[in-house]
This record gives sequence, C-alpha cells and structure tokens, in this order.
Amino acid sequence: MTTNIDPVALSVFIFFFALVTVLGFVASRWRAPKNMGHLDEWGLGGRNFGTWITWFLVGGDFYTAYTVIAVPALVYAVGAYGFFALPYTIIVYPFVFMVMPILWKRAKDNGYVTAGDVVYGQYGSRALELAVALTGVIATMPYIALQLVGMAAVLQALGLTGELPLAVAFIILALYTYSAGLRAPALIAFVKDIMIYIAVFAAVALIPSKLGGYANVFASADAAFKAKGSGSLLLDGSQYVAYATLALGSALAAFMYPHTLTGIFASNSSNTIRKNAALLPAYTLLLGLLALLGYMGHAAHLNVSSPNQVVPALFQTLFPSWFAGFAFAAIAIGALVPAAVMSIGASNLFTRNFWKAYVNPAVTHEGEAKVAKVTSLVVKIGALMVIAFLPTQFALDLQLLGGIWILQTLPALVFGLYSNWFRAPGLLAGWFVGFFGGTYLVWINGLKPLQLISLGGAPFTVYIGLLALIANIAVAAALSSFKTKVEVAA
Repeated sequence: MTTNIDPVALSVFIFFFALVTVLGFVASRWRAPKNMGHLDEWGLGGRNFGTWITWFLVGGDFYTAYTVIAVPALVYAVGAYGFFALPYTIIVYPFVFMVMPILWKRAKDNGYVTAGDVVYGQYGSRALELAVALTGVIATMPYIALQLVGMAAVLQALGLTGELPLAVAFIILALYTYSAGLRAPALIAFVKDIMIYIAVFAAVALIPSKLGGYANVFASADAAFKAKGSGSLLLDGSQYVAYATLALGSALAAFMYPHTLTGIFASNSSNTIRKNAALLPAYTLLLGLLALLGYMGHAAHLNVSSPNQVVPALFQTLFPSWFAGFAFAAIAIGALVPAAVMSIGASNLFTRNFWKAYVNPAVTHEGEAKVAKVTSLVVKIGALMVIAFLPTQFALDLQLLGGIWILQTLPALVFGLYSNWFRAPGLLAGWFVGFFGGTYLVWINGLKPLQLISLGGAPFTVYIGLLALIANIAVAAALSSFKTKVEVAA
C-alpha cells in the first residue's frame, strides 16, 4: 500500500468530510426544540426519531468504521472464523424485537435516559446502578478509540501521517456534537450509510472482475492460508463451539452498550423499534459482502504490513483515485457517527448515574445538559490520547474485554423487565463474579477471549463472555433465592 499523497483522492475526501461537518453544525437547528437545555433533547434527540432516522442511527453506530476495517482484516488473517460477525448480527435482531420495545416503554414512562436509570428504578440500589454505569463507560472508551484506528487507516492511505489530522477531525466532531447533541450523528448517519453502501456494492461487483472472478478469489485465499499454515476457507471442527458461543455472546452484548441503547431510547415508539428489528438485517447483508474483501486481499496480492490496511489498499490499488477518495471518506465518516453516539452515551451515564446520584442530586435539567456536554468532550479527548500515547493493541485488547464486561450488565437490565424475583444484592454479586471472573480468564489466556474446556471428552473452546454470564446468572439466582426464602420465613 502506497502512502504518498494523491491530490485527487485527498480532494474528494476533504469535500465529503467538509459536507458532513456542515451537516453536523446544521443539525443543531434540525428539529430543534425551543430549549436544548435538557438531557432528553441533547442526549436523546427529544425521543422523537422515527423509523428511518432510527434505522440509519442504530445502523450507523452498530456498523462502525472499525467494523469496515476490522471484519475484512480478520477474514484476511484467519479466514472463515472471521465470519462470526454474520450469525451474531442475525441473532441480535430477534432479541431486539422482543426485548427492546419493553425496555423503551419502561424508559419512556419513567423518564429514564440510561441503563443505570432503568436499573435504579427497578431495584432502588445505588450500588447496582453504579456497577452498570461504570461498566458502560469503561466498555465504551476503548470502542471509541478503535474508531480512531479505523480513521487512521484511511488517513495513512491518503498520505496523512502523524496525529494532527486525526486530532483535527475529532476536534470538529467534538464541536458539533457539543452544540447539536444526538441530532448531529443522526443527520450525518444518512450520508455515511449511503456512501458505505455505494462503496461496498461497487467493491464486491467490480473487484472480482479485476481479479479473475470469485473462483480465483477463493482459490487465492485458500492457497495463501495453506502457505502460511493457518486460517482456512471453512471452519475446522475444533472451532465450531468457539464460533457459535462467540456469535451468541456477541449478540447478547451488542445492545447492552450505551451507544446502541441511546439509539433505542431516542426512538419515538416501541413500534419504531420493532420495524427496525425487521429492517436492520439489511446491514447484515452489507457486512457479509464487506467480509469478502478479506479474501479479495489475497487474490490482489497486496503488500500490507497489517491486516487493517487491506480495505484501504484494495480501493487504492483497484479503483481510480476519485473513487478511492470517496470510499476513504465513507470509512472516516463511519468513525464519526458511532464515536459521537458513544461519547453521548457515556456522558449520559456519567451525568445521571454519578453526577446526579452522588455529586449534585438537586441538579437542574439545564445543569444535567451542561455536565453531559462537557463530559462528552472529555471522553473524546481520552480516546484520542489512548491512540496517541498507547499501542493500538492496548485499545483492541480493552475492546475485547469490553464485550465481556458489558455482557455482565444484561441480567440487571433485562431480567427486571419481566420479573421482580431477582434481588439487587444477588444481581450485584452476579455482576461482580461475571465481571472479574471473566477478566481473570481473559488475562490467564493471554488476553484472548476464549477458554479451553475439557469435560472428559475432546476439549473444546468457549467464549469467555458467555461463561462469565452463566456464572453471573447462577450467582444472582442463588442469592436471590436465598433472600426470598429468608423474607418468606420472616
């Protein structure tokens, strides 16, 4: 992959980046209320997003710039195993259809803004609320940093090296998010998703024709995996359980993140959420096509130093400069939308479940909005510093842990929607066991999210997040049952 500046590609990139910057500032006037000094308005867009806006927003923060870079990179590196993202995005939407409308109604009826609000309202436990809120914030921070990794990959392909271009892009993002709140990424998501669809469909339609067809693409990838002695076009028998549990665990965790919940809470009705659960699988089709770019990287015989460079190198090598600039802009904008929503989700958690709960319980609505705005800036700066001063692998390892951590909030957030049987002390103990037990297993496995298990037969590998969740639920159920018996006896 060349890193020389291409004036045509750079000009097209700057044009589209400037376009979304203008849209970001225009968003402050789009459907603007008389007063933005309310967390419902700044942090949730007035809870008034309809089907299409929600579809683009949730899709925009679920399918991120790092997804566009990382999924093909994983397929390029390991082959079929990298396709685990496909079944998990299929599994997640029935979960969204069944659970999220109920969660939305609970939040809407009670004015809840965050998962922590829902948990405190259900159980009245500040400790459990804080556990859920802290988990959300620390799981989100490395996720934002990884959006910068995706943006850095395309900036490098454009010949823009160093930290300054990345810093400028995030300063612009911070400014229009500060003024427009959730309306900014919602409006930008329209442009971002359309651009990514165009880039991906063009890639899967045209690249194979330049590489001898799909038969040659798969044959080249197979030969490359055999030559290096790792990876394959098909799953090995020993990978089945790991693949299935990773897909299931990832699906259950996906809508526990603050940024995906923010998109849900911003919807205008439970029916909007159900419609989106039916429409969002269109993104799964896009993801499957996107993953194929990993195999195409082998057929193109790319010269890359990192798998993360595969997608930029494909566009740079096989397309004219103007289209490469367009594709790079789509990926970079694909970092802005989720990064904005993630920072808003994290700042909402800090404001409602820490600042209001412990620092200033009497804070006004205007005060909440001001605290959230400032916090969103701090979160973005923190993510930028991670990329600037720490190895990229650090953010990646933390993000892998983040999925395991956020999964441990599911019992506290979801079970209370259906039953009052679980008790706060049990759920808190379950969270503690799942959170720290899962972290320990990842640590002893060399920061890999998989655990080898032997039950007398052939050993198999399981996703640690799912193991931690099972332990979490078991502890929560056992302690809740004991507490219920004590209450009955009393």
